[in-house]
Amino acid sequence: MAYVPGVALLAALVAGCSAGSGADDPAADSKPGSPTVSAAPPGKYRTLPESCSAVPRSTLKDLLPGAAELPEEQQDKVYEGTASVTFDTDRKVGCRWKSDAPDASRNLSIDFERVVSYDPAVSDDNRAQDVYSKKESAAGLSGGPSSSVSGTPTGSPSGTPSGSPGGSASGTPPTPSAPSTGSDEDLRPRLLDGLGDAAFLDDALTRAGSTAQHRTVSVVFRTSNVIVTIEYTEQSALVTEVPDSKELQEKAQALARKLAETLSE
Repeated sequence: MAYVPGVALLAALVAGCSAGSGADDPAADSKPGSPTVSAAPPGKYRTLPESCSAVPRSTLKDLLPGAAELPEEQQDKVYEGTASVTFDTDRKVGCRWKSDAPDASRNLSIDFERVVSYDPAVSDDNRAQDVYSKKESAAGLSGGPSSSVSGTPTGSPSGTPSGSPGGSASGTPPTPSAPSTGSDEDLRPRLLDGLGDAAFLDDALTRAGSTAQHRTVSVVFRTSNVIVTIEYTEQSALVTEVPDSKELQEKAQALARKLAETLSE
């Protein structure tokens, strides 16, 4: 019976080790009633659309009128667009189009950015809102009135309506143009309602070199964790012509709403 105490001793040692293992058990440190921290929900979107196919050909024909005068093969090339070079197409994609006409040239670009938060305490949507807010601030619109004017570092007030004289801040004399339709307030850079979760429009009129003027209308909107940026530019062929702000703004906003609908499908 000499082996019995040995067995009893071994059992005691095993029991002691089992009791001590609780020090390495994370549950041993938890306190009764402590709140459970759950990860923030992911964003709605896990992928991005194919950017160069995101704009219907019929819409491109309206936005790039000069392409209609080209031979069919060249039209196809214009409407195909040129994809932006990106390192991760799950996170960012874009496409560019350009058409030339005797009176003016037009450029269109769209960019989709899918924002992902790597902080479990911050949702993708909240992180996307932070990114969007920085863009809004850069346009001089964050928290400001709808009449805020942005783009002045480029050399001219971006809110100049299509019928107002255009000129640079460096002293370039104003350029006469056709009478404007709509008030100054209607065409100024502003926040937009009813487009995604948040949206704004910017409008910048600048000179290309010493003669022609070009106007760029930008519409940026966020829907969940995706931010879409549209830039629609017209450059006049004649120094006396100022690109029409109202037309560019209406078309850029119409495109933005179509893209928002496509993302929601």
